[in-house]
Amino acid sequence: MNKTASKEWLTKAWHNLSTARLLYEVNHYTDIIAVEIHYAVEKSLKSFLAFKNKRIPKTHNLLEIYIYIDNFIEFDNDELLLLKDISSYHIEESYPAFNRPLPPRDEIKKVLEFSEKLFEDVCDILDIKS
Repeated sequence: MNKTASKEWLTKAWHNLSTARLLYEVNHYTDIIAVEIHYAVEKSLKSFLAFKNKRIPKTHNLLEIYIYIDNFIEFDNDELLLLKDISSYHIEESYPAFNRPLPPRDEIKKVLEFSEKLFEDVCDILDIKS
C-alpha cells in the first residue's frame, strides 16, 4: 500500500474539485468548470492505482480507468453514464470548436455533485482524511 502516493493524487484532485466548485458558485463558464471536474474525477480514480503501486495508464478516458479499479469501487449504470459524460469534457471542452454550446448549468451541477461525492467516497475507501 502506498498511502502517500494516493494522497498526492487526491490532493491534486481536491485542487481541481474545489476550483470547479468555486467557479460554479460565481457562475463562471461551464466549459472551464467541466474540465476541472474531469481532472478531479480522473485523479480521484487514479489514486486507487497509486495506492496499490500499480501502473497509472496514460489515458483520460474515465471508463477505461474504471476497468483497472473496479475491485475498489463499483458504479451503477447511471454513474457509468456520468463517467462517460465527464470523459467527454476532456476532449470536447478543452479545445476550441466553432459554435459549440457550453455545457448546461444543470448538467454541470449534477456532475459536480457526483464528483464531490466520489472524492469523499474514495477518501473513505482509502482511509485518507479528505
